[in-house]
Amino acid sequence: LGLQLANLALDLDGPVELGEYIGLTATCECRSGAVGVGAQESNVDHVRQATATPSPAPRALPPWQPADHAAPLASSAMAAVEVDGLTVRYGDLVAVRDVSFSAAAGQITAVLGPNGAGKTSTIEVCEGYRRASGGTARVLGLDPATQQRLLSERMGVMLQEGGVYPSARVLDTVRHYCALYGKGANAVELVAAVGLADRSRATWRRLSGGEKQRLSLALAMASKPEVAFLDEPTAGVDVNGRDTIRGIVRALADGGCAVVLATHELDEAERLADKVVIFDQGSVIADGTLAELRKGYDEIRFRSAPDLDTMALATSIGMVASRLGHDEYVIDAPPHPKLMAQLATWLAEQGHPLTDLRAGAQRLEDVFRRLTAENAAAADTAGSPTPETEPTGRRARRRGRR
Repeated sequence: LGLQLANLALDLDGPVELGEYIGLTATCECRSGAVGVGAQESNVDHVRQATATPSPAPRALPPWQPADHAAPLASSAMAAVEVDGLTVRYGDLVAVRDVSFSAAAGQITAVLGPNGAGKTSTIEVCEGYRRASGGTARVLGLDPATQQRLLSERMGVMLQEGGVYPSARVLDTVRHYCALYGKGANAVELVAAVGLADRSRATWRRLSGGEKQRLSLALAMASKPEVAFLDEPTAGVDVNGRDTIRGIVRALADGGCAVVLATHELDEAERLADKVVIFDQGSVIADGTLAELRKGYDEIRFRSAPDLDTMALATSIGMVASRLGHDEYVIDAPPHPKLMAQLATWLAEQGHPLTDLRAGAQRLEDVFRRLTAENAAAADTAGSPTPETEPTGRRARRRGRR
């Protein structure tokens, strides 16, 4: 393997665990690089070189960013991930049905959907860990099914959970991954970047849920990826940790990496995503930017008295007003100043408070609910069968398979 195992301070419980750890990583390949010092060329004026004004130092790159990706790609429209007519079956069960979408280099594409919608199966095909039943998937121009070894050298994968040996220490594990990829990533800098510098000697089993997510992200960046598949990167992470992870994910995309972010946290997707792909019942029901998905669905949301008469309010302002919760209401209309003034005036006349007000485009959560509800209604009208769900436990694979 070309690895100096003596330098890995792994807290392994005996030879059995050591054997399992070696077996976990033995399928990976390590590429060695030669380092040498060349002799001075005889035709070079070394005195002039010594006295010349030194060139400015090059801008330092993040530890996860490839040297050839110092700036975002010239064309953000360049598709790094292309899925066309993809179908995935498990026997008679159709988990993914004729799915098509793309993810561009230098952008964050959020993949959303209810449990069993087909997201995981689709991403596993793109990673090369699952075979498609029909259609095609291309990642960085490669076929994940037949060129997975080449793809793995340029791809970062972050699982939602697991994949690291329980006794492996944080810094040792990151160093091991950096050595396997041989891309020059600095393990110490990666550990510091994800906020685990003070936990570098801790073992995986002693990390909290949020710390495990941070370590998984560091491992995904060890390849200095050109495309990164991140599964729930902020799950179980505290507020400060979320800010750190958001910054790293944004920097990955800004450096030219195509980031595919699978998450159930719609607020997270709303903060980060340049593009959103929504799955439901095994199909893609929406694909576009947030602005495109929100277009035509402006609203005014506010909180007031629980006994507010929505019919009287609607008559006064000439717009439909609906109750959303105990004391929350919505008016489906753009927030024109005249309408806002009418609302405030009516509330004052009725003696009702205005305790909260938000106007403008729908939140991503509202867009998600609307689109999935519309899709369910259309399926009921068409008499579609009950949505088929994906079998569980499919992502319980080892990282060493890459």
